[in-house]
Amino acid sequence: MPNDRPGLNRAAVVMAARDIVVADGLEGLSLRRIAADLGVTAPALYAYVDDKVDLLRGVAELEFERLAARFDAIDAPDPLARIREQAVAYVNHALEDPALFRVMFLFRPDWAQQPSVDELPAATKTFALGASAIDAAMASGALRSADPLLVAISVWAAAHGAASVLLAGINLGAEYESQVVATVIDNLLAGLAAPER
Repeated sequence: MPNDRPGLNRAAVVMAARDIVVADGLEGLSLRRIAADLGVTAPALYAYVDDKVDLLRGVAELEFERLAARFDAIDAPDPLARIREQAVAYVNHALEDPALFRVMFLFRPDWAQQPSVDELPAATKTFALGASAIDAAMASGALRSADPLLVAISVWAAAHGAASVLLAGINLGAEYESQVVATVIDNLLAGLAAPER
């Protein structure tokens, strides 16, 4: 019986899928391939995932959790520094494995109000972590008062755009690539800065 197989659970199935995406890209992923890698039949996987979409959602959730952990590790007390460091962490996450980054955005954050933070999708929780630095920057007066959601989406769009440009294979070199990210975020933050009194 598939449920009796030691070590076989949803997390193992999702991790096997993640490993295939890392090795062969999204195109190399199939339930049959995962089953072969885990030493089970493809139907055995349905005890743990509904279908390929559910499996990809599991991989995306895992990657958003990894990105959230990167955001959590940033301990800069200055909220503007936190925003900058989160943007760099975001771009680095994208550059480390473009195929996994692509999977993440098959499932987008849910902007609607949710009843409990614990029930939010990982994409939404990760976005909320980034937005908290923006809220802190506004509360401190470093950023002018504006719609926090709009500002958070703008910062995310800037970081995502920088990641997308760098993933396009322009090959600028590591030093110049980091300058691109810093320039994009610094210019955006300068435009959002609270006027000096």
